[in-house]
Amino acid sequence: MARIAFAGIGNMGWPMAANLIKAGHDVVVSDLSAERVARFVSEVGGSGAASAAEAASGADALVTILPTSREVAVVATQVADFLPNGALFIDMTSGNPTRTREIAESLAPRGIRMVDCPVSGGVPRAKTGELAIMAGGSDTDLDAAEPILRAMGTSIHRCGAIGAGQAMKALNNLVSAGGFLIGIEALLIGQKFGLEPGLMVDVLNASTGMNNSTQKKFRQFVLSRRFDSGFGLDLMVKDLSIALEVGKEAGVPTPLSALTREMWAAAAKSLGAGEDHTAVAKLSENLSGQVLTGGNG
Repeated sequence: MARIAFAGIGNMGWPMAANLIKAGHDVVVSDLSAERVARFVSEVGGSGAASAAEAASGADALVTILPTSREVAVVATQVADFLPNGALFIDMTSGNPTRTREIAESLAPRGIRMVDCPVSGGVPRAKTGELAIMAGGSDTDLDAAEPILRAMGTSIHRCGAIGAGQAMKALNNLVSAGGFLIGIEALLIGQKFGLEPGLMVDVLNASTGMNNSTQKKFRQFVLSRRFDSGFGLDLMVKDLSIALEVGKEAGVPTPLSALTREMWAAAAKSLGAGEDHTAVAKLSENLSGQVLTGGNG
């Protein structure tokens, strides 16, 4: 089994690193929070390091899952002299494809192979090891990474060269974000008409209006008023911005995508920092002058 350095044990990283340990890998975790590292080792196992560089020393692979590519670039600089020649740098951040390609180019002369493997499925599927993984990189490097990825996900999709996984992840979240907004608008229209929102969700899920939000978010996090799915509103705005950058670089007009991103960004600004992404429903509620009801889901 591989010796794996793991940088970033946040909401997603914690259960992902835990599943690597369950699979029998030798895992060394690092995080900006030393207290979090100590708690992980105490509750889950593995070992802790004071820095990503310390964790990377002698590792077969380094896994990163961090807020943005900016933090990934910092870690790449820190570990470049510590990862051995031939080691894998597996970036599972929902990052910027262009920046990731630049990081990969900077690591290549040192013999460090990089792949980008962002995930979809949220905290629940991170805990069960059933994440969908969108992978970018050479077939040889992805072949080497696959045994590690299989400990965290059940569906691995090879999307193309380095950066392709992150481009696909951003576009996936664009579709998800658009579906969420239009679904909430439909519930608000229906409620004003006199339809019960919970009933509407049931009908949508039995009909062609069904999507991930109607199935796994509306009752669970909006109608229940919990707004605690574990994925931040600010991170969704980041992913939508990346999707628009990909569209711009490809020369594709994106009017609906731009509107979707602006609505999510407006929600993030009006609601303030620290909100869950499902709280974007409050923006539509405020615009319509009503609050969706429906119980505990």
